[in-house]
Amino acid sequence: MKTKYLNGLFALSLFFLATAASAGEVKNSSGGFLDFNFYPYMSDVDSDNVFTLNIAASLPNRFSYFSLTNIGNQPGDNELSDTASYYTEQNLRWRVTDTASIDLTVQANMRSGIDNDRLRLGFRWRLNDITFLASFFKAINLSYSINFHAVQIDDVEADVWQMEHVFAMKFPYLSDRLYLAGFIDHTFNEDLPDTVPSDPAVGEVQLGLRLVENLYAITEYRVNEYRRSDVNNLAVGLEYKMKW
Repeated sequence: MKTKYLNGLFALSLFFLATAASAGEVKNSSGGFLDFNFYPYMSDVDSDNVFTLNIAASLPNRFSYFSLTNIGNQPGDNELSDTASYYTEQNLRWRVTDTASIDLTVQANMRSGIDNDRLRLGFRWRLNDITFLASFFKAINLSYSINFHAVQIDDVEADVWQMEHVFAMKFPYLSDRLYLAGFIDHTFNEDLPDTVPSDPAVGEVQLGLRLVENLYAITEYRVNEYRRSDVNNLAVGLEYKMKW
């Protein structure tokens, strides 16, 4: 593992220690959720992720935590019958002031395989919290943010960086049971094979309908431009949310 990656891990450790110190004796978050997603059906790519766990928590002193963990299916096997891979993003964010729409961010990005883990540093811009735009976003029931992962520390020579777009929308004029949410990860300056487009994107759009209490039926359209033979995939499943 390269020295720059070790230095990055050291910096991340210091960041977490600073967070713990700033929180003092306060241990409970002021809000958050666990979000379990199961996908027993996928249309085109049987090796795609069949389970996703999202976790979020609001922490003291303007810190917040968010993570996602994807578990991938064994190629050639039925969905949820045998898993073969994982991918996780662990995010710690700090809102720079009580009223700011900017968060400083650090992300530990880990996945199956060797010499492919990453540490990302940057900032998130919550457009729906910008003062002169807040009323517009509220009127259309949309939240939207861009996370600029400006510095990536990893085991490759290229200076890779990424823009991560995240959105969520509700439809109270149709039903309070319905939502649309998703993301687009747009990565720049990677050294890639000729079969992969430059600056590839990975994205998901999930449509959810609450069935009963915290149980949702979900369908998810996925795009992965790293996967040239099967760029698109459709997953159908169930989601269970636990909020506090």
